[in-house]
Amino acid sequence: MTLRGRLTAAFLVVVLGPVLLGAFFVASTVTAVDRSRSTERLAVAASTVRTSVDALCQQLRAAADAVALTGDPAVAAGQLVSRGLAAAVQVTDVNGRVTYASPDAPPTPWRDCSEPATASSGPVRALAARVDRRDPAGALLGTVAAAHLVDPAFVARLAAVTGVAVTLLDGGASAARFTHTTESREGRDAVLAAAGAASGERVTESAKGRYVRRIGPSTGQPLPLVLSVPSERPPGLHVTLAGVVVLAGLLAVFTAWRLARVTTRPLAELAGAVDRVAHGDLTARVPVRSSDELGRLAAAFNRMTRETGSYVAALTSSRDQLRGHLAVLGDTLASTHDLQRILRVILHSAIAATGARAGAVLLVEAGGILVAQCSEGLDGRWPAGDPDGSQGLRVPVGVGVVGAVAATGEPQRGRMEPADVPIGEPRCRTYVAVPFATPGGGTTPGGGTVTGGGTTPGGGTSLDEAGAPAAALGVLALYDRVGADEFDDDDLVTLRTFAGHAAVAVENVRVHEEAQRLSLTDPLTGLWNYRYLRESIRREVERASRFGRMLSVLALDLDRFKDVNDTYGHAAGDTVLAEFARRVRGEIREVDLAFRQGGEEFVLLLPETDARGAAIVAERLGAAVRETPIAVEAYAGPIVVTVSVGIAVYPDHGSTGREVLEAADDALYAAKAAGRDTYRVAEARPDVPTREIPVPFGAVSPPDGLPRAGRPVQVPREPGGHARSESAAGVPESNLSGPAHARPDPADEPAATAAEAARAGPDVDWPGPGGGASSGPHPPRQSRGR
Repeated sequence: MTLRGRLTAAFLVVVLGPVLLGAFFVASTVTAVDRSRSTERLAVAASTVRTSVDALCQQLRAAADAVALTGDPAVAAGQLVSRGLAAAVQVTDVNGRVTYASPDAPPTPWRDCSEPATASSGPVRALAARVDRRDPAGALLGTVAAAHLVDPAFVARLAAVTGVAVTLLDGGASAARFTHTTESREGRDAVLAAAGAASGERVTESAKGRYVRRIGPSTGQPLPLVLSVPSERPPGLHVTLAGVVVLAGLLAVFTAWRLARVTTRPLAELAGAVDRVAHGDLTARVPVRSSDELGRLAAAFNRMTRETGSYVAALTSSRDQLRGHLAVLGDTLASTHDLQRILRVILHSAIAATGARAGAVLLVEAGGILVAQCSEGLDGRWPAGDPDGSQGLRVPVGVGVVGAVAATGEPQRGRMEPADVPIGEPRCRTYVAVPFATPGGGTTPGGGTVTGGGTTPGGGTSLDEAGAPAAALGVLALYDRVGADEFDDDDLVTLRTFAGHAAVAVENVRVHEEAQRLSLTDPLTGLWNYRYLRESIRREVERASRFGRMLSVLALDLDRFKDVNDTYGHAAGDTVLAEFARRVRGEIREVDLAFRQGGEEFVLLLPETDARGAAIVAERLGAAVRETPIAVEAYAGPIVVTVSVGIAVYPDHGSTGREVLEAADDALYAAKAAGRDTYRVAEARPDVPTREIPVPFGAVSPPDGLPRAGRPVQVPREPGGHARSESAAGVPESNLSGPAHARPDPADEPAATAAEAARAGPDVDWPGPGGGASSGPHPPRQSRGR
């Protein structure tokens, strides 16, 4: 008998028998105990359900009696419903006609508490108690029914009271359908199937390991219910099983030790040799003493040590080389988001690891074109018409070697004759090309999806969520291996690893850029968020202070926006906010900044703009919102909204960004108090000396065409020595105190366009076309009753 046979027989006798016997004993014990406890829990739960339903019926009868004894049933019924003693009350006359029914009453017929214990079809919508209504002489006037809604909340309360899962069946005769349940989706079908197979109120077990019991409909409990509890495990089950396994293991060890005394001399010699190998002695050998399994094992061990010695020498040198490349690659990935630098390091490391003479990393760009992002050693490999490679390595997806790799997602390697080199690719004799993709797949920069898969850092193929190959981001290609005719499978595996790092690098750069965008933008409107507002207003105030310019701040608030949410819903409110943001972007210049400060509150920063220009913008924004109602899908008519605007100017109304923003906020409340759908300019600060500067009909612009802070504008004087002064259109004259608010001259502002001038109106020159902004989540901001 061989060693394998002796050891197998010993372990089957010593270990398998006791383990099987113990498992059978434990299974029987657990089943009995579990069923007993579950049956007891279900019995207690059934009693609790009957008690709860009976108490509810008594409450409904008391409510119906209270209505029947009053002279005005409608008033009494309304009080009972408002106090929560009943969900609805129905009063009928002697002919069965309904004389009163509570508003929003559940549909009839209602399941009567005193209904005989018979199965009925149809779902149970409400549980009701009926009493006769009589006059003082005892004559029957009709009936009064008080009902309680049987809904998911009612079933959930029963489940909470009983501590078990409760299911309300759709009729009492069959358990195939249910009305409400607290069962999980995974075990619901199994519980219903077990309830349908159960007879009476017997406890049965479902296929999902739950014990099930049906109760009702019965006298006093007219609801067809199914109760279920999960199976339990005794607390000492794991300890018992562990003891059995330990005992069986001890017996096995003892038997194996007895057998080893006779049969393990060769194993001891093999163990000694293995120990020497583990300490680095690859010259260890084992004597072959027999031709059985141990003899063959000794011979195989000797062959393994000889081959391992030769492999270790080669692996040691390649390991040191790869360590250096991976260290450089890891440091680069961790220290920078410069994609070009990362790809260059990856390409250089791949060339050094495989011994290639040249290579390139190509990414898929718009239009499905593979474009080389970095290359090495490609000089002199281009066709005669492009000896220096001035056109670069650009290959359409699906064309040539690298194009086919990107399209199919399958790596390729092999030889290539000079006459067979595809158009647009460098000349070579041997090549290897591997695609790469992000782990989640993706699309090309042009928006189209590239079929085929990529590689992960581990060397596997990247799949998308549906299990299909992920869209290829690019290709890593190497040409002409040094010292060998062709690239081998080991080179292919190594190149897959570097291609996987290239995929991770591209994904990391994209995620970093997207995270930067999301941290500063609002996802609903696309405007800048509150976080970026604080940074921008500080920066713009510093710039205005450094160059002596003006900065206008507009605080915008949609009037009565809460009514829009309450009337049309929050989805419609979101549509209104998004459309309002779009219109704001259409009315401002590219240099202007738009922010969503919170809720329906928005802020605009208008660099180098005075109060007059800001007032014109406010008028145009109000007209853009007021004159064109906002159409919302799923509603018959458009929603009409208006906007109130508060205007403040730096440095007239504040010396810091916070002060100017607060001044604009105060002006916004002044616009609200003035009746909404208007704008107001903030009052000048009382602590800063100011004086009114007359603005003539034809204002004289500064030499550079930009509004100045603190520099008065020279104006022509009328006969008599008095200067003409006119208030800015739409701006209260009392609010135009302080430095001059002159508009720039279009002749001195080359960036002005026809669209910008049209926004300011026929009498004002206004630079800047409609620009936009984006944004993200922001801290909550308290509202002051706008």
